Amino acid sequence: MTGRGVSQRWWILAVALVLAAAGRAETLTVATYNVENYGVADRLTPEGYREAYPKPEAEKRALRAAIRGLDADILLLQEVGGAAYLEELRRDLQAEGLDYPVAYVLEADDKDRHVAVLSRRRFKAVVPHADLAIRYFGATTPVKRGLLELTVATAGGDVTLFGVHLKSQYTDRADDPASAQRRLAEATAVRDAVLARFPDPGSARFLILGDCNDGRTSQPLQRLRRRGRTEVAWLLPAADSRGETWTHAYRKQDKYSRLDHVLVSPGLRSAVRGGAAQIFDGAGVPEASDHRPVRVALVLDGTGARQP
Repeated sequence: MTGRGVSQRWWILAVALVLAAAGRAETLTVATYNVENYGVADRLTPEGYREAYPKPEAEKRALRAAIRGLDADILLLQEVGGAAYLEELRRDLQAEGLDYPVAYVLEADDKDRHVAVLSRRRFKAVVPHADLAIRYFGATTPVKRGLLELTVATAGGDVTLFGVHLKSQYTDRADDPASAQRRLAEATAVRDAVLARFPDPGSARFLILGDCNDGRTSQPLQRLRRRGRTEVAWLLPAADSRGETWTHAYRKQDKYSRLDHVLVSPGLRSAVRGGAAQIFDGAGVPEASDHRPVRVALVLDGTGARQP
């Protein structure tokens, strides 16, 4: 065979290998959504202020419309009232054509507002970090909503998700305005738990996502991003269809902030489609919750994480 023939055969083989690898690629869409008291809570209704009142049906319908439009493979939720409420949401979505066969609620120190997950994908592992604790004014205190660790198998290897809901800015302590110290301690505990699981983030594949109750330049977000010289996770930029970047509306004061975030490990960053997350602003979102969901698409294949 001539040298030209050999070269042609190698070129054809190389193309075939590339196409085969592309055929094994898959897209995994992950989202985080604070659903605003999907359970019993004191709330203002059109009929006035009500104590221990369920989420109104109009808000539930809007929420389901938003989740259907979001169409995430794995949906991390915050402020779910408990397992019965998550099952109600899962069942109602299924009746409307969106099936999430996997559902899990993290039972932690906060008995009213839970971190939870709905998923199309089975998990290899579910690790509830309900006993995560911090030192707070000389006492040991639980991380209020814990940390939910989920691992899913993909064509590019395992991907782990860490679902969070850090302490709100409400405080009953004059010596900790806006609960800033407690939230910083919680973020530190979450980061250290992630590093205990993945000591080398540069080669690890994980996301940290949820309601952090703080902005991107805040100390808690900096704690999630780094420990000393170690880069733990990269905070993904995010915007909606109009280029706006807020995820939370404080209606009482017409104040808009970005409190909900997605962070990606250095080892997974190249898999993020477009290098950014998306703040979803489709049908139902304004009426469903005071938060807007954030989603990210990961493109993964057997040759490693890659960005298309």
